[in-house]
Amino acid sequence: MNVEEVLAKLVSFPVLGGQSNLSILNWIKTYVESHGVEAHLVPNQEGNKASLHCRIGPAVDGGVILSGHMDVVPVEGQEWSTDPFTLTDKGDENLYGRGSCDMKGFIACCLAVLPDMIQADLKKPIYFAFSYDEEVGCLAGPDLAKAIKEDYQETPKYAIIGEPSMMEPIIGQKGIYIMETYVNGSAGHSSRIKQEVSAIHEAMRLILWLEKKMDTLVEQGEKDERFHPPHSTIHIGIVNGGIAPNVIADKAHFFWDLRTIPKDSMEDIVAEFEAYCREREKELRKIYPDFKIENVENHPSVPHLDTQIDDEVVDLIKKISGNSNWSTVSYAAEAGQFANEGFQSAICGPGSIAQAHRANEFVAKEQLKKGVKMLVSLTEELSTEEFS
Repeated sequence: MNVEEVLAKLVSFPVLGGQSNLSILNWIKTYVESHGVEAHLVPNQEGNKASLHCRIGPAVDGGVILSGHMDVVPVEGQEWSTDPFTLTDKGDENLYGRGSCDMKGFIACCLAVLPDMIQADLKKPIYFAFSYDEEVGCLAGPDLAKAIKEDYQETPKYAIIGEPSMMEPIIGQKGIYIMETYVNGSAGHSSRIKQEVSAIHEAMRLILWLEKKMDTLVEQGEKDERFHPPHSTIHIGIVNGGIAPNVIADKAHFFWDLRTIPKDSMEDIVAEFEAYCREREKELRKIYPDFKIENVENHPSVPHLDTQIDDEVVDLIKKISGNSNWSTVSYAAEAGQFANEGFQSAICGPGSIAQAHRANEFVAKEQLKKGVKMLVSLTEELSTEEFS
């Protein structure tokens, strides 16, 4: 099967993040095993989802992991001009379908080049690592990376995560964490604002603390010019509370998004916020004993990626992709999780992130060709005696 045929099959599986992925998983497993490659699964506790990994080539140290995720985001509420789960060629050099860009295009490149990998005289192995539930928090990435580290006697050296990057090496990603904060105050007539505790007023104080924390980090020079913006960000995306203008709100909650550059500690920022929340509780319980602030994890933390420009994996990707540029991103990806297991990691894959998660998502045919070419070049590179 060529890359477009493989991609058409992958797009036909409407597996959303959070749902069982056994349909697309079993097709990929059958495809890989039909080429004589043994596939290994990393299932969840319920047994209705699993990641897949396999090795092509010799069991020696120093190989390369090719990583992608099988799930996609929903299409509900979006205005598609074609069936999102049917890969469609409109004759404009693009292929349309959910996941065509993010990131079944890269998986299709891997599977299309698999026969070439098998026939090559590889001196170092290539690994496939395909996960589930990336789109709802990169949930399977850590276990998949650990499984590759533990299930093989040899140790891979590099990991290439094929998120859409227009085939440009991505050497850094911000760490990401999303929280929900709930404030429980006391209801009452608005004229009693000093005798009651407004959940909305206290929520606003917490929001202002978060904004001030972001500004303080910038003022202290906590910057990394590789990123745009070059500092950690804290953003409040949803605020709810209150029932009427003349009623003191007893309930309020807000959602906030934390994205940290590698030099800032996500854990420290959250811990400082928690400490401030406890201070406010202690103070306001003098007025209303049941005053409470609760912080709930909405999106699990995803670690940052901090690959350096002169790391060997960057040179490798530049060589096989033919792209000497590099960049960084602020979106979540599994690259940091693979890096945490000791693999030199970077992002590089076909398509543009600007097309991801939107109606009429597409990947350019030329991008798929470049993705295939990169993996063919990788195969050739790993077949040389000089590769170390």
